[in-house]
Amino acid sequence: MRDLSMHVLDIAQNSIKAGATLVAITFERDEQQRLAFAVRDDGCGMSEEFLSRVTDPFTTTRTTRKVGLGIPMLKHSAEMSGGDFGIESTVGVGTHIHATFCLNNIDCIPMGDICDTLLTLVVLNPDKPDFLFQATAPGKEALFDTREVRQALGGIPLNEPDVTAWIKSSIDEEFKPILEVS
Repeated sequence: MRDLSMHVLDIAQNSIKAGATLVAITFERDEQQRLAFAVRDDGCGMSEEFLSRVTDPFTTTRTTRKVGLGIPMLKHSAEMSGGDFGIESTVGVGTHIHATFCLNNIDCIPMGDICDTLLTLVVLNPDKPDFLFQATAPGKEALFDTREVRQALGGIPLNEPDVTAWIKSSIDEEFKPILEVS
């Protein structure tokens, strides 16, 4: 993966494939330029046996190829930056993946355009699942919840052009001040 935004997209897509009805994506940035990123879902979860092998690139649920690089690459990217990685999962409950990146480490991958990635997740999945995006930094916080947006829209699709434009500006306004590296 070239940047963190691609990891976000990959892990969120795994949650969608796992049948999640809610995918929560959080970012916590601290004063030491560490960024904690997490995805928590209520999908089908993983067995203990599969979970024990999930960071091995030759472990995948795909039938089209025998290699699954998303989770192993996320773990590698986090650890190369001086950060860490963890994953917990329970069958029938869901999965929680979290990684910390040291943004000022020379080996840290670029952030990429996380705001556009969050928008893409919503627009390409207008019916389900719901998404909860949260971000915090010292003195700043951002929140975007598709459940609230759906309720306010009263049935208007999230991928309707005017709605998409509003979602983009909302995500950009709230999240860019926290997620952009200066």
